[in-house]
Amino acid sequence: MLYWLTFLSDGGDFFNLFRYITFRAGGAFLTALIFGFVFGRPLIAVLRKRQGKGQPIRDDGPETHLTKAGTPTMGGLLIVGALITATLLWARLDNGLVWLVLFVTLSFGLIGLADDYAKVSRQNTKGVPGRVRIALGVLIAFIAAIGAVWFHPPELQGQLAMPVFKNVLVNLGWFYVPFVICVIVGAANAVNLTDGLDGLAIMPVMIAAATLGVIAYAVGRVDFTEYLDVHYVPGSGEMLVFCAALCGGGLGFLWYNAPPAALFMGDTGSLALGGALGAIAVVTKHELVLAIVGGLFVAEALSVIIQVLYFKRTGRRVFLMAPIHHHFEKKGWAESTVVIRFWIISLILAMIGLATLKVR
Repeated sequence: MLYWLTFLSDGGDFFNLFRYITFRAGGAFLTALIFGFVFGRPLIAVLRKRQGKGQPIRDDGPETHLTKAGTPTMGGLLIVGALITATLLWARLDNGLVWLVLFVTLSFGLIGLADDYAKVSRQNTKGVPGRVRIALGVLIAFIAAIGAVWFHPPELQGQLAMPVFKNVLVNLGWFYVPFVICVIVGAANAVNLTDGLDGLAIMPVMIAAATLGVIAYAVGRVDFTEYLDVHYVPGSGEMLVFCAALCGGGLGFLWYNAPPAALFMGDTGSLALGGALGAIAVVTKHELVLAIVGGLFVAEALSVIIQVLYFKRTGRRVFLMAPIHHHFEKKGWAESTVVIRFWIISLILAMIGLATLKVR
């Protein structure tokens, strides 16, 4: 919205700053961060009053988690609220990709909100049925896939770009739509599975978002794409503003989610943020790089899949408990140790993801 102030510029004054994506990204980051600091405490007070006993704690989980009973959930409202406010203020609203990513983020956030509400109101860990959640997620991702094909230039429509092999495009044709659905729905649920310890999910999400933001800025500039030998995606640079807003809102939330957490993001936040990461990867044509940058989320999801399949086949477990962060808790790792080491892994994977931009 503030981009329109450029119409007041003569080319050399303060208003001209709003033309620059980097300037608006900085503004979005600070706006979202301040939003989190200002509304964090009031939101916690309201949620604690409305929810009473807070988020239900699994009886079969690690014993140390029982002390978290009474902590309010739906903290994703703080992140999503900060993210949407900052994006609407600082991003170019004439950019269709911005609206596509906002649509995915808000839609998945609403699914998560319904799930959190069902859990809190019934005081059990069963929320919206899994099949309903998946069906709604597939529908949202289907709309996003069609939108991505529509907004991408003709030479990139239905194409899968390969990292490292710069000039390679795989034409998926109509299979591109189900592929995008898998990326977005998979990312949303992978982040949801990762959100099990104080501060565990939000920092890797911010790291992945920052990495994708840099990639988005690069692929949105013709000069950068020529130098890096990557495919130019018109308008994708605005994703940097969105990613900066996500990082600012995430930091504002982490202030209250740091151990011992005063607020859980819940499915409201995890589904929204995971969906957002998937959507950003799709619009920037870096779907496969997301699997690297978000490798931690992939590992968490795979640990659950492996555990379930192996148990059904043999009656035994591969991990002491899934997702895998609980496995390490069961082995005696302190919660803070698991969280910080997983943050380190996320940073390493982010560096690897960025390295794909210039590997020849």
